[in-house]
Amino acid sequence: MTQHDANGYMMQALEQARQAAARGEIPVGAVLVDAQSGEIIASSGNRTEAENDPAAHAEILVIRAGGRLSGAPRLPQCDLYVTLEPCAMCAAAISFARIRRLYFGAYDPKGGGVEHGARFYGQPTCHHAPEVYGGLHEGECAALLKDFFKNKRD
Repeated sequence: MTQHDANGYMMQALEQARQAAARGEIPVGAVLVDAQSGEIIASSGNRTEAENDPAAHAEILVIRAGGRLSGAPRLPQCDLYVTLEPCAMCAAAISFARIRRLYFGAYDPKGGGVEHGARFYGQPTCHHAPEVYGGLHEGECAALLKDFFKNKRD
């Protein structure tokens, strides 16, 4: 994939979300990309249930993997693709990691921390705000979540 293939990266994140759903996890997927080379550095879906870890959101998992692989706690050369608007915890981690750009699929009026809720990047205590692009493959990302929760209720 080229460094400008945002649709392809989001499709990879959607695949991670589908795999998470198959494991019984809330279907959110994330892909961390080196913006210079276009290489996917890490990809994951949520693993909160599997790891008994409330912080094992897809975004956190790929940021941790990126830090390990790069040997650095900050990833300013990276872009993050995630199927759902990050929560406040993940928005903070994205800021602390100095992620260059954030692309997300579905908006999250209840739990989002970027365009909704805490609006982390708009707070005076936020030291780094990535460029944010929401709504990428929004319909497909939202449908995956809606179907997952509908099946849970049935």
